[in-house]
Amino acid sequence: MKSYQKLTQPSAHRLEEEGAAPVPTGHGKLAPCWVGSGLLVAAVLLSAITVWVLQQVSAGWPRPTLPPQCLLLPESHRFDCYPERRVVVTQQLCESRGCCFIESPPPEGGKRGVPWCFYPPDFPSYTLESLNQTALGMVGLLVRKEKAYYPRDIEMLRLDVEFETDTRLHIKITDVANPRYEVPLEVPQAMKKAENPIYSLDFSWDPFGVVLRRRETGMVLLNTTVAPLIFADQFLQISTLLPSKFLYGLGEHRGPLLHSMDWSTLTLWARDVSPTESFNLYGAHPFYLLMEEGGDAHGVFLLNSNAMEVALQPAPGLTWRTIGGVLDFYIFLGPDPNMVIQQYQQVIGFPAMPPFWALGFHLCRWGYGSSNETWQTVRAMRNYQIPQDAQWNDIDYMDRYRDFTFDSQKFASLPSLVEDLHKHGQRYVMILDPGISSTNPNGSYWPFDEGLRRGLFLNTTQGQTLIGQVWPGFTAFADFSNLDTHQWWLENLQRFHAHVPFDGLWIDMNEPSNFMDGSEEGCPPGELDSPPYTPAVLGDSLSAKTVCASAKQKASVHYNLHNLYGLMEAKATASALIQIRGKRPFVISRSTFPSQGRYSGHWLGDNRSQWKDMYYSIPGLLSFSLFGIPLVGADICGFSGSTSEELCTRWMQLGAFYPFARNHNTQNEKAQDPTVFSPAARTAMKDVLLTRYTLLPFLYTLFHHAHLQGDTVARPLFFEFPQDVTTFGLDRQFLWGRSLLVTPVLEPGVDSVTGYVPRGTWYDFYTGSSMNSSGEMVKMSAPLDHLNLHIREGAILPTQKPGTTSEVTRRNPLCLIVALSSSDTAWGDLFWDDGESLDTFERGSYSYVVFNVTQNIFTSTVLHASAEATEVTIGTLSIFGVREPPSKVLLNGQEKPFSYLDTQVLTVSDIGLSLNQDFSLQWL
Repeated sequence: MKSYQKLTQPSAHRLEEEGAAPVPTGHGKLAPCWVGSGLLVAAVLLSAITVWVLQQVSAGWPRPTLPPQCLLLPESHRFDCYPERRVVVTQQLCESRGCCFIESPPPEGGKRGVPWCFYPPDFPSYTLESLNQTALGMVGLLVRKEKAYYPRDIEMLRLDVEFETDTRLHIKITDVANPRYEVPLEVPQAMKKAENPIYSLDFSWDPFGVVLRRRETGMVLLNTTVAPLIFADQFLQISTLLPSKFLYGLGEHRGPLLHSMDWSTLTLWARDVSPTESFNLYGAHPFYLLMEEGGDAHGVFLLNSNAMEVALQPAPGLTWRTIGGVLDFYIFLGPDPNMVIQQYQQVIGFPAMPPFWALGFHLCRWGYGSSNETWQTVRAMRNYQIPQDAQWNDIDYMDRYRDFTFDSQKFASLPSLVEDLHKHGQRYVMILDPGISSTNPNGSYWPFDEGLRRGLFLNTTQGQTLIGQVWPGFTAFADFSNLDTHQWWLENLQRFHAHVPFDGLWIDMNEPSNFMDGSEEGCPPGELDSPPYTPAVLGDSLSAKTVCASAKQKASVHYNLHNLYGLMEAKATASALIQIRGKRPFVISRSTFPSQGRYSGHWLGDNRSQWKDMYYSIPGLLSFSLFGIPLVGADICGFSGSTSEELCTRWMQLGAFYPFARNHNTQNEKAQDPTVFSPAARTAMKDVLLTRYTLLPFLYTLFHHAHLQGDTVARPLFFEFPQDVTTFGLDRQFLWGRSLLVTPVLEPGVDSVTGYVPRGTWYDFYTGSSMNSSGEMVKMSAPLDHLNLHIREGAILPTQKPGTTSEVTRRNPLCLIVALSSSDTAWGDLFWDDGESLDTFERGSYSYVVFNVTQNIFTSTVLHASAEATEVTIGTLSIFGVREPPSKVLLNGQEKPFSYLDTQVLTVSDIGLSLNQDFSLQWL
């Protein structure tokens, strides 16, 4: 019998540390497949089974005779053998697949629960027939001797294992005989085998499985021996046990940051739908991060772009199911969560450095109706001196919703509006959709005519242009997998930019969205549009509100490329902006895929003006921090529905701390920009935006570290406090970097908020008063005009006197805020450049300054200098946590006036030194 229960048979192999050829291990070499099990656990399981059987008998349920191995599997460890939706799984159907069938009461609310049909321990799988060493790891041959139950299962597979770095393992399973589609993503190629990996890898030969351990702790991170590997042409499945229930990532979905392991399924298939719990949303990110007991973390990335679902169960366990491509896994060993995300981005690419103005406040709505009304909103914002960096327009600026046009009547003054924005140091951003109007008279609409002439649109299986329907009516869809399409996209944008010199682009509807299912002619019969297995996608069809999966593209069929559509459009758009403007591109995309941070940011889609939507935006932006897309935010105050003054005020406070901050709403609803509210609400919104602009130097520096090494900008608390299990489920607060704690109000009708304050000393951002926490929930005062912000001890934050645009702010003096630790030390840094030129770090056109405090001496050390920093001066130094009033303060050895408050805040003003000058300040 092939056992999925224990890896104790002599056929288990381990790659020995010294790199010798694998040799068979002795009986009992590997631990049982469920982590931490043993005789005690077995006894408990047998006891539980006995109780369960007695319960069923007493309940009078008629039970068929079951093989003993089926009864031995506890419910939490039952891996689903019949995952098809819309099917009532009967005993006959189940046993036709060779699986165990045990009915269990269905859970409440119509959710999926314990599978009735599950794999027995002896279900046929692959056998590892050979395993040989290579320069980077090993290569093996997997053979399946009995066919599985999905068509065209593949008999022989190639296993490639590469020990790429000490903290990164690459495991790839492909067809030996035939090439298969693989994601066209540039990934690093290891040149030599890792010398001191912090992991060890074991194999079960029959049935095949891998067991990955963390070498230092012995923690089992992956154990794929618990269920069979299935590798058919259109159904690939592999399962594993997990070392804990603290799992994050696997986007894009709406829900808490921490996933539920209670039989939940997460589907990855890009879809245009308002964010709703349990639905597959706009992007696909097959990556998870898992916190282990003890505070270590690891991550797993499946490089696969086909329709996919990930099933989670209480064991805890996880099953990957995808319907194409190959199984191409990268495992990142951390060991802390920050390092896991850095290692992930070493594979997918680090995010682009945004222009400085991108971090200002953006304003938009669908339904301004005219360029003059848009202009009026801009003037009102200026009149109230409310910060704003960018004005946007939605599709109503277009002529009949057609790309690369503007309404010559209602938006006649658009070029003048853009010119006025530029004169005031502001920017203009407009929307574009990938659906190109196809119904214009021949010769009257160049984008379609030229795209058709060059053959740049998605085609049907018959080679005809696939026609769907989007905002302009019938449309063709640009094929961004074709590099010729990138050139056509550039030419269209160049022609439009000559009339309307936009600064950034907002690419929407790029799942791609289609108001029809498939095309105007539907989709043809066949296993691309109707595959043997369809993951749990909204609409139960791959073509639901998108194009046919069988549609032809230059690089492959849409079946393989669907989840890459937004990424490929973002890449074309960023490239076009660079060629047109010669500056850093600013692109915000709705659909995303791993590596997209290199080309665009993301907004969380068409949310609603509801309190729960405001809450859900926090796990949304934190998830995208994990995905390597730090430039992320939600529509502030909500897109659809009508906001209230209280909701919008609270949301503006939260949204001022989205890395990407934009207020946006839909047509036919009342305006919700800050100027339309009462003086009190308007002032509260203005004040929090001024706070954001004060912090722009700090935020910009965080983005530099994201670009340079993959640090997160908006950060979950558990990233900084991985030993504190209380932080693992927190998603109503977040950090900027490691040191600024944001605690927003997320409920109506309250004037206080309760937030978790991790262990240590924290300082009120506004007053400098300190709070010592042992790691506890704290009730904080939160009147409608106040957002709670706290600085972590040991941090130095570079801030700046705020202006109404980032351009004005950049010219103002800096204020350095020092938050002393309990040992009277602190550290911080500042990255500074011209804010918009390409590759400033790579070219050396930047300044980098490090701030440090030890023994009552503050030092500013310039590690790299450029001309831009000579225009910036240090104005003020505020030091929080100075326990005794100083008698004197010395700036570079010269006495300097100062102030000292009872809140233990020391302030030295009028420092007046250039940022490019080293200096020291001492207090005695």
